[in-house]
Amino acid sequence: MRLATWNVNSLKARLDRVLQWIAAVEPDVVCMQETKLTDSAVPALAFRELGYEVAHHGLGQWNGVAIASRVGLEAVTGGLGPAPDGWTDDGGRLVAATCAGVRVVSIYVPNGREVGTEFYAAKLAWLDRLERWLRESCDPQSQLALCGDFNVAPEDRDVWDAAAVHGATHVSPAEREAVARLRAWGLVDAVRRFHPEAGLYTWWDYRAGNFHKNIGMRIDHVYVTKPLAARAVAAERDREARKPSTYPGAPSDHAPLVVDFRD
Repeated sequence: MRLATWNVNSLKARLDRVLQWIAAVEPDVVCMQETKLTDSAVPALAFRELGYEVAHHGLGQWNGVAIASRVGLEAVTGGLGPAPDGWTDDGGRLVAATCAGVRVVSIYVPNGREVGTEFYAAKLAWLDRLERWLRESCDPQSQLALCGDFNVAPEDRDVWDAAAVHGATHVSPAEREAVARLRAWGLVDAVRRFHPEAGLYTWWDYRAGNFHKNIGMRIDHVYVTKPLAARAVAAERDREARKPSTYPGAPSDHAPLVVDFRD
């Protein structure tokens, strides 16, 4: 199985680019984030022409997550759901489906904007609910992949200059600890197993030529349970997909990740 994840930064605006990338790379399953579509607006026919079914959870202008699969799409669920204490998901941030026996979860963690704000508090609350959802709904001994834009750079080597961003959102201790708790539940960073080096970023700001200077962050991840990690044979970040000239239209500010698993 070839599993990919990509924050596409508007599926409507970048549909041709996404479809051409899929046709070239041939992933079996693609997790997408920031589709910025309602469920009814998903271009299902365009994906079907390539042999993919699509599960989507989104509310429209913001957020939106999807899973496109050519190896089956079963038991689809969307969102973290309302909690007994009254907490509710703000929508369009999680969709899960079973694809060829693997439970695949596509997530888009809130940005947080600035440490100390209500948006930052909401981000930490969402990550806490995600951890609870894993504990209550999933099994660390199963075949499970948690993929997407976490909006967290887990270590200093995941940032172009740790001193420059010290204490800011995406790298704050509380955010990193929240993601560490997800891993402690029973998840392995599938990409880091093959790429321990610094500089393997997945996001670059559009401004000031940051992509060409490699001023970026590694905030997109593929976390898998240990039984699935044992099947992993390769992992790559497709930097070419971030280049303006590789595919038609303007690029996303994120690059896709691709992980291969043996049957």
